[in-house]
Amino acid sequence: MVDDIFAESFKTDPYWWEAAPRPKLDPEPLPKTCDLAVVGSGFTGLSAALTAARGGRDTVVIEAEDPGYGASTRNAGYVGRTLWHKFEPLMKKHGAKEAARLQNDAVAAHHYVVDLIEKEQIECGFVYCGRFIGASTPRHYDHFATDLEAIREHGVEIEAEMIPKAEQKREIDTDFCHGGLLIHGVGAVHPGLYQLGLMERVRNADARVIANTPVTNVARASGGGFTVTTARGTVQARDVLMATNGYRGAEMGWLQRRIVPVKAYIIATEPLPAQQLKRMMPGGRTFIDSRNNIWAVRLSPDNTRLICFGRTGINDGDLRNKARLLRDGLVAIFPELADVKLTHCWDGTMGFTFDKLPHTGVRDGIHYALGYCGAGLPLGTYLGHKTAQRILGEDDGGTALDERNFPTRPLYFGTPWFLPAMMGYYNMRDRIDLWRG
Repeated sequence: MVDDIFAESFKTDPYWWEAAPRPKLDPEPLPKTCDLAVVGSGFTGLSAALTAARGGRDTVVIEAEDPGYGASTRNAGYVGRTLWHKFEPLMKKHGAKEAARLQNDAVAAHHYVVDLIEKEQIECGFVYCGRFIGASTPRHYDHFATDLEAIREHGVEIEAEMIPKAEQKREIDTDFCHGGLLIHGVGAVHPGLYQLGLMERVRNADARVIANTPVTNVARASGGGFTVTTARGTVQARDVLMATNGYRGAEMGWLQRRIVPVKAYIIATEPLPAQQLKRMMPGGRTFIDSRNNIWAVRLSPDNTRLICFGRTGINDGDLRNKARLLRDGLVAIFPELADVKLTHCWDGTMGFTFDKLPHTGVRDGIHYALGYCGAGLPLGTYLGHKTAQRILGEDDGGTALDERNFPTRPLYFGTPWFLPAMMGYYNMRDRIDLWRG
């Protein structure tokens, strides 16, 4: 292995910002009033703003940083059609009928995003590529097969097949896995360009996007509606939507106690020969493995390099040190990359929940949609749209994720003090699984 793994151009900004740099909006005064104030300019906030603005509501999106600064332009760009849960555990907890409702909402989210990209002609490199979920052990392979049968039996829309280890190199050229599950009809996208495309449509619908304006409080106003207090003044809004996911602050303490911010880390390799990439990932699938703390790899949208993420929630020091460890994980999957250099390593903050489900609803009159547990691109877009439909009073704004019991834990007030122990437990379970086979 080479001593220096960093390309001369190495950056700790997201790779996605190369083609989609964060826009620097001219300072804009806050309006005195609006119909809907949306806090957050990621996928959820922009999707909600687009639906509300086109529905005739005077809509303002308020962002603490540059637009799209958070996880919406820092994620891996997977456009899936499932929740974080496997189906059988979800069924055991909620019953077969409810589990199917929840998973079918994830399917609906996927279709909504794909249709939105096509209808709005958002140029963001979307491709239907399929996803290969590699079994880290033979037992995991058997669990996948059982879970797939349960999904099919209970009417969840899925097109998938089991790929035994003897055939897996047609999907990914590695001995890292013991076969796996191939899901058809899922895709990938350039998340930075997707966010910019959404924002352009929002602004064309006459909604305002006000950047670099942190929201510090949201409270009921004496004359009705809400007072949204920011670092630059206040806005009186008829309705408010909190769409901050893992970047939530103290604006609404009730939500802060229910969202667990978890750091995710991603690297991008230097450009690689086209023939090598075609050999390593012949089908161009997105890849994840079956560990609790997953590793994932995809091709960049221009098919020139690999994007890899892993070691979620683990503090490994600064991003250069993190990059070395992520590169070690990538080389474990593809040993032929022992000399590869990295051009980017960056982080982002995902919003997890204690029940591993996204949540939408209303608390003290304030709408919220967040807690995507790593599936924020399709689910965030979809639930933002559905929340806006409910604000508009439309009949078809409901989902299976609305107004569910939203759990917290004793002594949790927004700082995940338990995360190191929890990630240590998951990593120990992964080691035990690998030992058991």
